[in-house]
Amino acid sequence: MKISILIPCYNEEESLPELYKKLEEVMSSLGHDYEYVFVDDGSTDRTIGVLRALRDGSSRVGVISFRRNYGKSAALNAGFKAVDGDIVITMDADLQDDPAEVPNLLRKIEEGADLVSGWKVHRRDPISKTLPSKVFNAITSLATGIKLHDFNCGLKAYRRTVVESLTIYGELHRFIPALAGWSGFRVEEIGVRHFERKYGHSKYGAKRFLNGFFDLVTMMFVTRRELNPLHFFGRIAVVLFAVGMLPQVFFFVQWVAGHGIHVRPIMLLGFVFVIVSLQIGSIGLLAELLSARSAREMTFSFKEYSVRGEVQPDAGKRIVAPGASETA
Repeated sequence: MKISILIPCYNEEESLPELYKKLEEVMSSLGHDYEYVFVDDGSTDRTIGVLRALRDGSSRVGVISFRRNYGKSAALNAGFKAVDGDIVITMDADLQDDPAEVPNLLRKIEEGADLVSGWKVHRRDPISKTLPSKVFNAITSLATGIKLHDFNCGLKAYRRTVVESLTIYGELHRFIPALAGWSGFRVEEIGVRHFERKYGHSKYGAKRFLNGFFDLVTMMFVTRRELNPLHFFGRIAVVLFAVGMLPQVFFFVQWVAGHGIHVRPIMLLGFVFVIVSLQIGSIGLLAELLSARSAREMTFSFKEYSVRGEVQPDAGKRIVAPGASETA
């Protein structure tokens, strides 16, 4: 069994040597073949220089370097295509994830799980990050039906079949367990240790939580066919149409009974509800047509990143030469 360690990194020049040392201590004791794939997400510090030094010191190290910062999803997507292991371990490069947890993740995979997600039981982050994260995880678990405490933990283990089935873009890395679970893979969770950030600062601001909810809605529509846009918007339209028609039916009965009808505010409000319901229903129909077209194509070629260079582990062969680009 070969194990691939996939690490996206952005401006982590100080933490990378220490992370690599800790990983080597763990991986060399497992008795399995292994490799490292680092994805430099357009760092502006000396990260790429540190990675090149690691590559020069070990044939197990592979490096992918983006020309600019594209985000964690793009970094993971590129890394998933480059890894060669039967099991893929992902973790963040900031030393907050503990490499000593790798054997626990592997043990869970050996027990039959297809994807094992870490759960930062005692998270060492300020409340400005932990509280919104708890709310986000609770809503995501409820909406997706995947019962996890921590969807966005960077420490995860995947069987290769899971990695090959994933195409992530935008900010969908937050929902990888849900995407895998919806595809029929067995998703499990284990508690992992979490440390305070030792170097630098967090690369994610508060806006990521708001973006996360937008991404959740996008994912529900685009990747999960059980929730069709027409069904979603159609239900809202039906409710609004029914509410809007109630006063109209009442006044129609009054008119049939011979009572005079005068224009009243509730009558006008009912017409507004009917018009809005028709508009929402039309939006649902258009969204359904677009979604159906995407489902038929099912290509999702979202390689929205430009690669400066790529070096595979072991072979030492440069796949994408400097100056070349890989774009959609």
